[in-house]
Amino acid sequence: MRTRFVCGLLAVLAPVVSLPAQSTGGDGFLFSPPHATWSIRGGFSRANASSDVFSFVTDRLTVDRGDFSGLSVATDLAFRVHSRVDLVLGTGINTRVKRSEDRDFIGTDDLPIEQRTTFRRIPITAGLKLHLRPEGRSISKLAWVPSKLSPYVAAGGGMMYYLFKQDGEFVDYQTLDVFRTSLKSTDVSAMAFGSVGTTYSLTPRVGLNAELRYEHARGALSSDFRDFSPIDLSGVGLTAGLLFRF
Repeated sequence: MRTRFVCGLLAVLAPVVSLPAQSTGGDGFLFSPPHATWSIRGGFSRANASSDVFSFVTDRLTVDRGDFSGLSVATDLAFRVHSRVDLVLGTGINTRVKRSEDRDFIGTDDLPIEQRTTFRRIPITAGLKLHLRPEGRSISKLAWVPSKLSPYVAAGGGMMYYLFKQDGEFVDYQTLDVFRTSLKSTDVSAMAFGSVGTTYSLTPRVGLNAELRYEHARGALSSDFRDFSPIDLSGVGLTAGLLFRF
């Protein structure tokens, strides 16, 4: 699924990048360099899912590690603090809901023992974005022309909210009794991120923005999962969308 997504994204970007730059009012410039940008992107987020709670779930239930990855939405608001440096505030959301069955047991009614697992991550971040080349150039005191392509790197930190929830029927592996319950854990933990991306200017005020980001975080689990180590919230995401200059 991830390979098909990346191929599809490249197929979408290719014809867009080949388009000639458009301009506001036919002039192709702004009166001054932008003071802020806002981007909104959608894409795919791959969860590492490497802690022992994920190992337990994938061993006992018909769930694979890849089932904790899914579509994501991200948005950033950036403020210029230097000709090539922005202060970036961002957030996003990635939610995956997976229905499953117990791998080894069925109920006394000869029906599957079914449950549902929800995994949600919401980062709230602040960081710095470094443009690897000028975003544009001033051609007079009243005219600023954006570069066609503006690559960048970014890094920072913040907080990660998460939800890990399971509800349905489960097996007590000591007594082999089947019981129905809902298990839930939420927390907010510190996180760090690093990203690379680029913006292709479609008009002086609008660009196509693509970003590859890695996020690192681990969160404490609630008493419902008290026998497990902190949950792995890390992952890598690829998103693409629009950027607006102000």
